[in-house]
Amino acid sequence: MIREDQHQLLNDKGYNASGLFRDLLDDYLSEHKVTISVSKETKEIYDMIISNTASTDEDLEKYLRKSLKDLLQEKIDYMMGIHKTL
Repeated sequence: MIREDQHQLLNDKGYNASGLFRDLLDDYLSEHKVTISVSKETKEIYDMIISNTASTDEDLEKYLRKSLKDLLQEKIDYMMGIHKTL
């Protein structure tokens, strides 16, 4: 059970309580997790999508992998640029 004020705050933010609880339980029970710090805006977008679309972190993982690959390529390109100036 959650308190009425908690339920109201979730509703005010446009979040679905069961979606958020499902996500939190998955995080709590997972043997493999990554914790990252994000901006307030990114956290709000994440909460909105996860709570209202029945999406899971598993659904998000393929996009995270692509983003990590893109970040690595960006860093490689940067380092290659430094290398060329030497």
